[in-house]
Amino acid sequence: MKEKTEKKIRFWCRIFLGVYLILVVYFLIFSEEWGRTFLEGEYRYNLIPLQEIGRYLRYREQIGIGYVCLNLGGNVIGFIPFGALLPSISRKPSGFFRTMFIGFELSLMVELSQLVLKVGSCDVDDVLLNTLGCCLGYGLYRLLKWHRRVEKHVE
Repeated sequence: MKEKTEKKIRFWCRIFLGVYLILVVYFLIFSEEWGRTFLEGEYRYNLIPLQEIGRYLRYREQIGIGYVCLNLGGNVIGFIPFGALLPSISRKPSGFFRTMFIGFELSLMVELSQLVLKVGSCDVDDVLLNTLGCCLGYGLYRLLKWHRRVEKHVE
């Protein structure tokens, strides 16, 4: 691909990543519609890996399959854009482990912010699911990159 096209792609990926990060902070910290009100008194948090995921799966009929899918799937899907956009913003894209680690750090910062600010609920399972989403996003990035390369050789 031409350098000019690459620069445009990186530019737009930076814009999309910036907008994405603003939306993540808004929805996961400030949005009252998503239950992010500042709590007084008792605050719920989970520091035991896979506990809440197991609880959601065990009690899916009582909780409702829609809510289970929204919570578990939303945590994965919500971080796919980050994993796809992060390696796209620089000339030398970050590799899988670097992207995964930065996604893990972002998710951990969000969860710790929820803990400190007492909004939402701090859950280590969210960090795991968000990191999985980031990894899937990186896989999507690699797939698109491979597809562009194949298309280029076909022409």
